[in-house]
Amino acid sequence: MSVRSADASSQERPAGLDLNRHNPKLGIALKIGATLAFTVMVVLIKLVADRYPVGELVFARSLFGLLPVLVMALWQGESWSVVKTARPMGHVGRAIIGGSAMALWFAALARLPLPDATAINFSAPLIMVVLAALILGERVRVYRWTAVGIGFCGILIILSPHLGTALPGVDGVNGLGAGFAFGSACMMALAMIQVRRLTSTERTTTIVIWFAGVSSVLALLTLPFGWTMPTAQDALILVAMGLFGGLGQILLTHCYRFAEASTIAPFDYTTMLWTVIAGWLVFAEVPTIEVLIGACFVIGAGVFVIFRERALGLDRSKERRTVTPSKA
Repeated sequence: MSVRSADASSQERPAGLDLNRHNPKLGIALKIGATLAFTVMVVLIKLVADRYPVGELVFARSLFGLLPVLVMALWQGESWSVVKTARPMGHVGRAIIGGSAMALWFAALARLPLPDATAINFSAPLIMVVLAALILGERVRVYRWTAVGIGFCGILIILSPHLGTALPGVDGVNGLGAGFAFGSACMMALAMIQVRRLTSTERTTTIVIWFAGVSSVLALLTLPFGWTMPTAQDALILVAMGLFGGLGQILLTHCYRFAEASTIAPFDYTTMLWTVIAGWLVFAEVPTIEVLIGACFVIGAGVFVIFRERALGLDRSKERRTVTPSKA
């Protein structure tokens, strides 16, 4: 290992924590815990998404989500130097992209059933393959292009019932919500590209903290455009929304320390199971046959891409620690 590689590895190693411990069961358990935490966060967002502007929701998610991450960093013995960076504008750019993804995602949740929005959002890893080829110059062979094509066919199947149909009780149309969900996936894929650039010099914790902090400031700038004073109950929901998001981020960061990315990543798709259950129990939403079939196409293509990238020696674990489908 080169000196530079050793230095990069040491940046990712919190004091007192053995990152060489191989425990796939623990890694998988942490990953599933992360998907559950993020699902609770999404349910809480959907409960209030039609009553508060998107900027206010992004602010609550970012600010209160920052608190658990800071506590984790301090508990691990990291000093406040974790926020130091030589690339502040890189973090600002990542926050603008990721904050846009979050805003589009929240707007989609206000207009679409939970399983539909989640299934569309799972196209982000497939879009990442396209952007990696176009922006990073990564060589993509026929197998991954085929998987991407199959995945996008699944997206079209999911989108088909929504285009041009009204969603009762909500100002807007399902087609608009579907467009927001797909736009969010595109922005998430762009965020993965930016995260990849940052991880050459920046720690994962630094990236997460800067994203939450800058996103909070940017969302606060929307205050003059008409925020709504929350009720006491809604205020608790907004705080809990951020805390569950921060908890999910912590679990997500740690799960990759105990198992390989190719072992962990497929379990992100358990989110689809949780959202179907939550949509049914909380919002009386039953996924249509188009959503179920399309989700199978998208998830199958996504899992194939994960294992294909493992075979090619590509590691997306650092990107997935900070940007994953169904959350920003």
